Amino acid sequence: MVHSEGSKFHDADSVDIFPRFGWQAERLPYSCEMQRSDGRALDQVRSVSFELNIAPHATGSVLVSMGNTRVICGVTVEEVVPRWMKEQNVTGGWLTAEYSMLPYSTTTRKPRDISKGRLDGRSTEIQRLIGRSLRAVVDLEKLGPRTMWVDCDVLQADGGTRTAAITGASLAVALACRKLAKDKKLDAPPIKKLVAAVSAGILDGAAIVDLNYEEDKAVTVDFNLVATEDGDFVEVQGSGEEATFAQSELDRMMTLARKGIADLIAAQRAVLARIMVSPTEN
Repeated sequence: MVHSEGSKFHDADSVDIFPRFGWQAERLPYSCEMQRSDGRALDQVRSVSFELNIAPHATGSVLVSMGNTRVICGVTVEEVVPRWMKEQNVTGGWLTAEYSMLPYSTTTRKPRDISKGRLDGRSTEIQRLIGRSLRAVVDLEKLGPRTMWVDCDVLQADGGTRTAAITGASLAVALACRKLAKDKKLDAPPIKKLVAAVSAGILDGAAIVDLNYEEDKAVTVDFNLVATEDGDFVEVQGSGEEATFAQSELDRMMTLARKGIADLIAAQRAVLARIMVSPTEN
């Protein structure tokens, strides 16, 4: 089931964030005797909700929940650009992301990275993925000479924290861009389209989508897809877990993931529709 929660604010000033695209989700005709532990269909994402403005001092913020995975995504905008952009005479702005799992997000306490004196490899990989995913849908020239920081902090982890972070951060960036335009700091929001991410895998020979932690531990193939609302890919990740996988299995995971992305984009769109009284269609 996919549902969404609206913002805590409603106003009559509508800013068209970006045009709508027609990538529609549809039920897939899978038949398999395998039963998932939480009762979902093989092609069904977990229940998803978005709570907006969770961090009042952020330019845009979202608490995204996908099943039992919960991530706070906050956007802060600074009126400066990284030094390397100045040194290399790069115009426009920059977007970067940071990702962390809070110590109490897992069943056993996860030490903070600062206690080890360095960011662990997994967190580094994930925050780079989040940054790449969002830069793919933001016009950095239109952003102007400023830096957009996207902080994703995992409150509760039950699989798919990186994909939930990307999906929630996409909304947070859309809200931040909308606020910049409403505050007359930009002529128009620089975000071009929405982006979302979802996991898939092969479990007991069947392709499934949006893995929880129990499923993530058991799959023989692990797959992640990041894609925009018009169906373009940002990143495709896939690997066998002490196993190989066939082209047919890859195709099945890709089909499920594309449908999952469409479901998540629809949920994002529903939230944006609630906070825009009369959005202008392009």
